[in-house]
This record gives sequence, structure tokens and C-alpha cells, in this order.
Amino acid sequence: MVNRKELNPDAGPAAAFGARLRSAREARGWNQDEFGVRIGYSGRHVSGVETGHKPPTRRFSLATDTALGLEGTDDSFERAWRDLRHGVLLQGFPEYVRLEGRAVEIKFFEVGVIPGLLQTSAYAQALDASAVARGAITPDQAEERLSLLLDRQAALMRPVPPLVVAVLDESCVRRPVGGATAMDAQLQHLVDFAERPNTMLQLAPYSMGEHRPFNRAVNLLTLADRSVVSYVESQTRGHLDRELASAVPLMRDYHQLQAMSLSQTASVDMLHQLRKGTP
Repeated sequence: MVNRKELNPDAGPAAAFGARLRSAREARGWNQDEFGVRIGYSGRHVSGVETGHKPPTRRFSLATDTALGLEGTDDSFERAWRDLRHGVLLQGFPEYVRLEGRAVEIKFFEVGVIPGLLQTSAYAQALDASAVARGAITPDQAEERLSLLLDRQAALMRPVPPLVVAVLDESCVRRPVGGATAMDAQLQHLVDFAERPNTMLQLAPYSMGEHRPFNRAVNLLTLADRSVVSYVESQTRGHLDRELASAVPLMRDYHQLQAMSLSQTASVDMLHQLRKGTP
């Protein structure tokens, strides 16, 4: 075979995905163009995934599973894609997401941007489109980000939903994202969130000043066994901690944050004022 590149599955998760894809394709006697026709992609795209030059997407992986008869199996490429996607997230975040999906209580604080669990699709897509324009992520990665976000949000819609407590810095709701229409819908989404029986929403006003206990995103999970997990992150690193000794100070500061923040009623009033365009 001309120009056949040798693959090293030990070079990393993406390389292992590509090598396995080539092996499965060749086992069925299909060349890259033939396989591409079956899954709705070009042979060049298939080659890029196999050699690690193109990251696989969820859509690509699902189409591959359909062509290979692997839908819903432990060996599915869609499952491998999820593992691959989690592998490029901040350290600790994949495990946090898994725990978040079965926590009985979720508390979080955010600065500057509406947190993922409360984002509308339009708001999330606007953030990702900006990241793509800056060259920070690829269009395929933007698609994967949105897919993960929707998965996280869907995981909270259980027969017995968790208690979700959100405290947002005032900067989150005053920073315009996605244009006037998208921002108005996002603020209404927050109002709707506050009206649910299992939620609480508070805004930490600018007037809190230096007394605000957190300057970065903080996430706290209470699991069914009453254990507490904390997750905090910076721009480049995330840290998941299961130790109670580490979680207790964060819980204490979180309670102080709630005590100093606006009540839910006052917070919703501010959202209505922002939607009307009043200060």
C-alpha cells in the first residue's frame, strides 16, 4: 500500500483511537474512501482521524458505530470518544462530572460568566464561537464542548433531582454574551431556574467588595452517603478533592457567601431590571 503511515497506538489516546479505527476498517476490507461513504465523511477525513491529525467527534464516532454494528456496546467508538474527550479536560473535571451526575446536592459559585449548568445553548455557542475565532479551540472541539454541556444538564433531570444552589457574582449577569437577544434569553433562563422547587439562585453584588470569600469558580457536591467533594479550578488546572478537611473550609466560606449575597427574591428582581435595561 502506497504512503501507508505506521501507527503507534501507544502514542496517546487519539493515536489508540485512530489505530483501532484503521484495524476495524481493514478487517472488513474497506479502504478509507469506501468507509467514508458509509459514514458520511471523506476518505481524507477518515485518514486524518486514523493518523491523529483530526480529532474524532461524537457524530463521527456514532456513524462509525453504525457502520461497524457497535452501537451501545462496551466496544463502541462513541464510548472511546467520550474517554478521549475527557482525557483532554482539566485534571479532575471528568471525575467531577461523573459525581455531579449522581450528587444529591450541588453548590457552585462563578465569576464573570454564567456557569455551564445554567447556560442556554445560544449563550454556550457564543462563548465557543469566540474561542474558535481566537484559535483557542477547533470547531470540532466546540461541538464536543456543547455536547458535554448538554449531557451534564440532562443528567440533572432525574426522577428525584438534586438540590442545586447557585451563587453568581454580579459580573456574570452584567457581562453581555452573544448579543442582546441571546443575553435576554439567558437572563430569563436564570429566572426560570430560580422558580424550580429544587433550586436556589443568589447574586453576589459588587457592593460586597473585598468581603467576597471566593475569587474563582468553586463547586461543592454532597453525595448520597453525605460525603462532600470539592472542585476548584484556575485557567489551566482543576483540582478535585474528596478530603473532608479540605471541603469544610470551602463549605464555611460558601455559607458566608450566601449570607452576604442578595436573597433569591432580590436576585430575581435584579434579573428583571437587567432585562428591562435598567441599572
